[in-house]
This record gives sequence, C-alpha cells and structure tokens, in this order.
Amino acid sequence: MTQLDARPQAGDTVRGAAPGKGGGVRGKGLGGNSVGLTGSAVIGISTVAPVYCLTSTLGSTAGEVGLQMPAIFLAGFLPMLLVAFAYRELNRVMPDCGTSFTWTVKAFGPRVGWMCGWGLVVATIIVLSNLAGVATSFFWLLAGEVTGSESIAALDDNKAVHILTVLALIAIATAISYRGMTATKGVQYALVGLQLLVLGVFVAMALSKAGSFETSLSFSGEWLNPFAVESFAAFTAGLSLSIFMYWGWDASLSANEETTGSGKTPGRAALIAMVVLVASYLMTGVAAQMAVGSGEQGLGLANPDTSDNVFAALAGPVMGPGLGVLLFVAVLASAAASLQTTFIPVARTVLAMSTYEALPPSFARVNPRFKTPGKATVVAGIATGAFYTVMTLVSENVLIDTIYALGLMICFYYSLTAFACAWYFRAEIFRSGRDFVFKGLAPVVGGLLLAAVFGKTLYDMWDPAYGSGSTVAGVGAVFVIGVGLLALGLVVMLVMRRVSPAFFRGEVLKRDTPSLIIAD
Repeated sequence: MTQLDARPQAGDTVRGAAPGKGGGVRGKGLGGNSVGLTGSAVIGISTVAPVYCLTSTLGSTAGEVGLQMPAIFLAGFLPMLLVAFAYRELNRVMPDCGTSFTWTVKAFGPRVGWMCGWGLVVATIIVLSNLAGVATSFFWLLAGEVTGSESIAALDDNKAVHILTVLALIAIATAISYRGMTATKGVQYALVGLQLLVLGVFVAMALSKAGSFETSLSFSGEWLNPFAVESFAAFTAGLSLSIFMYWGWDASLSANEETTGSGKTPGRAALIAMVVLVASYLMTGVAAQMAVGSGEQGLGLANPDTSDNVFAALAGPVMGPGLGVLLFVAVLASAAASLQTTFIPVARTVLAMSTYEALPPSFARVNPRFKTPGKATVVAGIATGAFYTVMTLVSENVLIDTIYALGLMICFYYSLTAFACAWYFRAEIFRSGRDFVFKGLAPVVGGLLLAAVFGKTLYDMWDPAYGSGSTVAGVGAVFVIGVGLLALGLVVMLVMRRVSPAFFRGEVLKRDTPSLIIAD
C-alpha cells in the first residue's frame, strides 16, 4: 500500500485495539515515531497559545466575573482535566488521529460521530482565524515599536492591509504544517520557550508594580472563590471564555499516530500541557489583577477600550518601553506558533473522516515525501482565510464574537467525546476502582459540566448584549455564528449521506464496545 492510497484496507487496526474489535479502524500512512513525550507536550501547549489566550481573553473574563477571574481559570480547568482523562483512556485502546470523530463513531454511531468531527473542525477554523488576526495586530504593533513610527503601527487599522497580512500569515503557517511533524516540532521548542519565559518576566514585573497604579489591588483569597461571582449568567459566560483558554491540548492526541508510544505518550503529554497552562494562567491572572485591577477605568483589565488586547495596553506601563517590546514579541510568537500547530488537529480529523468515507476520498491522500495530509492542510488554510475575511467585513467585533462562539463548539465536541468514553467502556466501568474513576466517573462529570455550559451559553447568546453586542436581524451575532455553523454541519452531513451511504450505514467504521482491553 503506497503513501498516496486514500483507502487503507478495511480491517486494518491500530496498536492497542481490543482483539476482534477493530471495527474498520485503519492506518493512514502518516509518519510514525516522529514525536516523543516532550515534543508532544510542547505541541499541546503551543496549540493552546497561552500568551495569545491571555491577551485576547484576560480582559473579557475580568469584565464578566470581576475579581473572581483567577477562580474562573480554576473552574475552567476542572472539566478540561476530567475530559482529558477520557481522551487518555480512549487513546490507549484506539490511537487514531481522528480522535473525537473516530471515538464517538465507535461509541454512538456515524451520525453523532460525524457531527462531533464537524464541531472539532469548525472550532479549529474559528481559532485559526483569530490566531491570525492577533498575530497580525501584534506584527504591526511590533513594527511600529521597532521603527518608532506610529503610522506603521496604525497600518493594522487599515482593513485591507490587515486582511492581506492575515492571509499571508495563514499561507506561511499552512506551508510549514504541510512539511510535517519534524519541521513543526523544531520550530515549536523555541517559540514555546520564548513565550513562557517572557510571561514569567511579565508576572514578576507585574507583582513588583503592585501598588504603583491607581487601580492596583492587594491580593485576596476571595479571588479564588468561584461562588463569589455575582450571577450564574456571569459565571457561565466567564467559564465559556476560560474553557476556550484551555482549548487545544488535544492536539497532542491528534498527533498520536505520529508519536512514539502512541497508546500512552499522547495522553501523558496532554496532562503535562494542562498543568503548565493552569499554572501560567493563575500566576498571570493574579499578578495582573494586583498590578492594575479588574475594573473598567484606566489600566483596569476590563476597560472596554483595551480588554480585547490586554498586553498591548500593559506592555509599556508594566514592563517599561524596553522590555515591553518583548511582550509584543511573545504574543506574536505565541499566535504564530499556535497558528502552525493548530493545523494538526483539523487536518488529521479531515484525513480520518475521509479515510473512513465520511468526506470525499481526495482528503485522505498523504503526501509521500512529508507524510502529512497535504490536501486537508491546504484546504484548512483556505477555509481559515475565507472565514476571517468574511467575518471581518461583516462584523467590526469579529474577534470577540468568534471567541464566544468558539466556546460553544468546544463544549459540544468535548462533551460528546467524554460521554463516548463512558459508553464505549460501559462493560468495564465496574471492573476496578481505576476503571470506575477514569473510564466512567471523570468522563461523565466532565461531559455533564461542559454540556451544562453549552446549554446555558446557547440560551444566553440569543441576547444581542452577549459578546460584543453585535446583532444580526435582532439576534445576537454570537448566537448566529455558533448555531449557524452547527446547522451548516447538519446540511453537509445530509449531503455526504447521499454521497457516501456506506459510512452512514455503519459499514466502514463499525460501532462496538470492547469487552477486553489489552494495555500496551
């Protein structure tokens, strides 16, 4: 079978699958053993892009929950950790690059699995567009700082220049991702190390500046109390943003077929990435709040004039004109690094969906030289550029609205995957205490938490005041973006059902429940 074979032989199973339960799971010709534990964890951290997430959502989260922002970071970490256990257990027996799509098909059947895969793909396209937008803004800010020219920094406000720069960055990231995991991994070590180092410097300097500004605050343990949030609506809005800030750790799992020890390494790497992330968010949130407060005046994090790009406003006051440039560099590096690695889950999910005949067969072709899903990567880049261009022309507040809509998508496919774990392993849950906790209790609780956030967010986003306040025919723009994209998925699924009936009859990737798991 050649690398270009779009249809691996039916019955091919992946390492770790239970005997007799392959159910059509197939190999895909990706480059195996390309990434180890450290590289996999770095990819997970890079995809999340902690510095980018902080600059784009720190202010919005403070605006929703005020001083309880650090508590919300902890609250968002809990369901993500529980879902990560579900991913780990499913990956141990089925290390397939389709992850959520493949696993939910095996647990719930082709229709639920297809929509789960769609949710992952759409969420990734949304975040890729936002990453490109933030990278562009900081590119021109940095250029202005380096040249000392306000006119150059102001080029970001020129819509045509901004869009062209975004498209150029997307094209570069697509080209790098096309070249494979080895090229991706080499760049990521430097970029992730840089952003974490600069973030550490920012935290230290913010703590040293506490009390230096009119809006500075003294630390209080109440900041870590999620029950102190004023309303449940504010809590769920903040939680939705917090969940977005952790999204992307599962990129470690999407690269499982290319990872050394594919059954165990990706799950461990994802957990390492999440620990690094929650520590970074808590330290930054507390330090920033002590330095400038979370109010809407002056340097306060919730100031509506700066809340969508906090570090641009705080770089100079907190770090000074010299070191402040490093924060611009870190945000640019964070967004650029994530823009590159975020192509991993979307391209490999599309590859898996095509391999199992849920999408057109051409997407299943693997480049013979780089051993990457070439066409899937290129199409993801084109879709990202088109989405950002259209949304920028339609809405002046596209960044914040798409981030809020992204939270809906994330809750959708993460919760489905968590429930899929419990259902897939339902015959084994009571076999041991470990199985009960990690295959049953943790996934179910994590799934229920995310499902609750999904439902409450869906209700709240109907209000035009939700998100940026933009409306479409009197309905909140966030609702239109989120629900509209899920509805589009149903339409595409109906089309594919006519084009590829075998997959939707369950003949390609069979639904099953293993009665025996063989550990690696």
